[in-house]
Amino acid sequence: MRITNKMMTNNMLYNINRNRLNLSKLESQYSSGKRISRPSENPMIAVRSLKLRTDLAELNQYFEKNIPDAKSWMDVTEAALVTANDLLTDMHTQLVQGANDTLTTSDRNSIIENIKQMAAQFYQEGDSDYAGRYVFTGFKTDTSLLFDKATDNVSYSITQHFKPRDIEYMSKVEETSTKVNGASDFSSIDLKNLNPEDMTEAPSLVHSYRIKLAYSDLSNDSDITSMLEIRDKDGQVVQGITVESKPLSDTDVYNPTGDTVHFIPETGELIFGEDVLDTMRQASDISVTYQKDSFKKDDLRPEHYFDCVKTEPSSPNLKLDMNDPNNKVIHYTKSNQEIQYEVNFNQKLTVNTQAKDAFSHDIKRLVEELVSVSDDVAITEERIREIEGYLEDPNFENKAGLERMLETLKVELGLKNKVLQDVFSKGLTRVSDQQERLNIAVSDLGSRYVRLELTESRLASQQIDFEELLSQNEDVDLVDTIIRYGAAETLYNASLSAAGQIVKTSLLDFIR
Repeated sequence: MRITNKMMTNNMLYNINRNRLNLSKLESQYSSGKRISRPSENPMIAVRSLKLRTDLAELNQYFEKNIPDAKSWMDVTEAALVTANDLLTDMHTQLVQGANDTLTTSDRNSIIENIKQMAAQFYQEGDSDYAGRYVFTGFKTDTSLLFDKATDNVSYSITQHFKPRDIEYMSKVEETSTKVNGASDFSSIDLKNLNPEDMTEAPSLVHSYRIKLAYSDLSNDSDITSMLEIRDKDGQVVQGITVESKPLSDTDVYNPTGDTVHFIPETGELIFGEDVLDTMRQASDISVTYQKDSFKKDDLRPEHYFDCVKTEPSSPNLKLDMNDPNNKVIHYTKSNQEIQYEVNFNQKLTVNTQAKDAFSHDIKRLVEELVSVSDDVAITEERIREIEGYLEDPNFENKAGLERMLETLKVELGLKNKVLQDVFSKGLTRVSDQQERLNIAVSDLGSRYVRLELTESRLASQQIDFEELLSQNEDVDLVDTIIRYGAAETLYNASLSAAGQIVKTSLLDFIR
C-alpha cells in the first residue's frame, strides 16, 4: 500500500486534533469539576442529573422551607395552648378558694375580678397569629377569633346542637319581694308601713333544668315556634314541647310547668322542668336556633363554631335593616378545616389546631354567671344594710315589719351565698373540662410535631444521600483527572513533536 505525504499529514492532523480535544475535555473537567459541560457529551449522565436535581430541589423545598414554616406555626400554637392551660390552672385555684371559703364582699369581688382577667387573657391566646395569619381560625386565617370591638350592626342566626349530657341541674333563689303581699319587686314595698303578716313565707330555692346557649343578650326576634328541635334516637322530631320567651324579671321565669320551655334572651338559657327532662334525656340531638344582633368586644365569632347565617348591611356606612334586600348575607357551615403542609414526597401534615377543639364558650359563660350571682348577693347585702339603717333610726316607729323583713333577707342572703358557692364549685368542673379539652389539643399537636421532626430527620438524611448521588453522577475525581490531564498533555506534546519531524521533511531533502 502506497503511503503518500498527504495521507501522513492528514493522519498527523487527525491525531493532533484528537489529542487536543481530549486535553480540552480534561482541562474543562479539571477547571469545572464536572464530567460534562453539555448534555450531548453524555446523555445518560445529563438525564440522571436532571432527575436528581429535580428531586433534590423538591426535597430542599420541604426541608428548608415547608418544614421550618410548619414548625414555626406549630410552635406558636403550642405556646398559646400552654399559656392558656396555665391560666386555667390559676383560675382553678381561685375557684377553689371561692367554693370553700366564707367570703367577704371584698374577697368575693377580688376573686371574681381575677377570674375575669384570666378569662379575658385565656381567649386572647386564641387570637394568636403567625406571620399575620390567625392560627386557630381554620381556613379563615384573615379573620380573628374574637370581635376586636363592640358591634351592633350585624346579625347572626345561629344553630347550636346539644347532647343530653349538656343539660344542667340548677337552683335559683326566690326573691323576698315575691313573698310580700301586693309587691311586684323590692322597690314597690312600702317599708314604713310594712307589717309582719304581709310576708307570707320565707324565700326558698327553685330547682329546674337548663340548657345554656353559647351567648347571652340574645335577640327577642328569635323565631320561638321553630327555635327548639328535639330528635329521638330514631331521628324523628319530637312534638308537643312549647317554647315561651320570658324576660328575666318574670317571677316564674325559672319555674316552667308542664311541657313548656322558657327561653330567657338576657341570659341565653332554656329552662325546663322534670316533665320535659325525660324527653331531653332520651334525645339523640337537641338543636336550638337563635338570633344575636349585638356583640361585645372579645366575644367569640360564631362562624368559627356553629352553622350560622351572618347578615350585614351592603355598606359599612349603613345601619342594618333586616328587611333590606341589598343586605350582604353569608352562610357559614361548621366543618373540619385542616390546614395541611406538604412536608415530604406525597406526605401532608396538618399544622393547625382549630378553635372549636381548644377554646369553648364555657369559661366566658362561667364568668358571666359568677358576676350575675355575685351581683345578686351584693343586692341582698345592700338591702340588709338599708333595713339595718332603718332599725337603728330611733325616729322609725314600725320596726316589727322591718325586723321580719331583715330576718327574711338574711335567709335570702344565706341561700344566695349557697348558690354562689355552687357556681364556684360547678366552675371547677367547667375549668377541668376545658383543661381536658386543651390537653387533648396539646397532645394531638405534640404527636403531629413529633411526626414532623421525624420527617425532618429523614429528609436531612435523604438530602445528604441525594447530594452524594448527584456528586457521584456529575463530579469528577480531581486526583484522577489531574493524572489523566498530565498524561494527555504529554501525549499532545509528543504528537506535536512527531508532527514536527514529519512536516520538516520535504521534496527538496531528496533532490539534494
